Amino acid sequence: MPPTPAPTSDPRPARPADAGLFGPDSVTWRVMAEPVMWVAGLRALYLQALHPRVMRGSWQNTAMADRRQAFGRFLRTTEFIRVRTYGSRAEVERAGRRIRKLHARLRGTDEDGTEFRLDEPALLLWVHCAEVSSYVDVARRSGLRLSPAELDAFVDEQRRCAAVVGLDPALVPASLAELDSCIEETRPQLRATPEARRALLRSVNTSMPVTYLPLKLMVPGLTTLGFASQPRWARRLYGVPGTPLTDLAVTVSLRALHEGTARIPWSLAAPPAVRAAREMARAYQQARAAGAVRPVS
Repeated sequence: MPPTPAPTSDPRPARPADAGLFGPDSVTWRVMAEPVMWVAGLRALYLQALHPRVMRGSWQNTAMADRRQAFGRFLRTTEFIRVRTYGSRAEVERAGRRIRKLHARLRGTDEDGTEFRLDEPALLLWVHCAEVSSYVDVARRSGLRLSPAELDAFVDEQRRCAAVVGLDPALVPASLAELDSCIEETRPQLRATPEARRALLRSVNTSMPVTYLPLKLMVPGLTTLGFASQPRWARRLYGVPGTPLTDLAVTVSLRALHEGTARIPWSLAAPPAVRAAREMARAYQQARAAGAVRPVS
């Protein structure tokens, strides 16, 4: 008898053994790989800054007040988000330990002299909700093809991010309805402090190294779009009129930006880790739709 042929390798893609908190089958990988999410990140920063304690704590304890160092803080934040989204579990845990340790030792001071901790659950929860709601809003308005169930799944997945910074996932919104409710409950506490207004003005003309000149040229447009994409009530707290016409113009701009970046070669639009995750997610989704995903060995 002729020898039995050696088994060939299975061509079907498998879910990586260590895909971090999410992996290629998650909504998070699909959403966060889109370049238009840069606008969502800026929107989140402006919305987060409307919580007086969040803003004061950041202003008093970071390089935010020094415009020459603020860009470095921004880069560290974006790197944390990248690791949290695409890193291995070990990388995520290391990053989480660092940020939890940092927040635990930092204190802020209110106008009346009251001291508070930066890791107070209420503050961490607002930062989380403002960030996630910004991703959801920009995803919707820019035309990402996500069903209501997928957006609910995205909000639910983001509870894993909340755990990284020290929040109890059980106390974090797990759906769009819960997320909207949490934001509405917090609204009475929000206002634009002097620190928030100064941070807003500085964000339009950020000091950054000459190597980032292309990004510097894009900053005014991105920050304007990020600010204008906030809810009307948030823009009004900053003293800027909020009208339905502005909302319509922003939605049109977000859709145009998303469609425009979709035509850019991905090698020019994302760092290697994000590019690799996008390709892995795309292959996995296509294989799953065809019923051709093999299990992790």
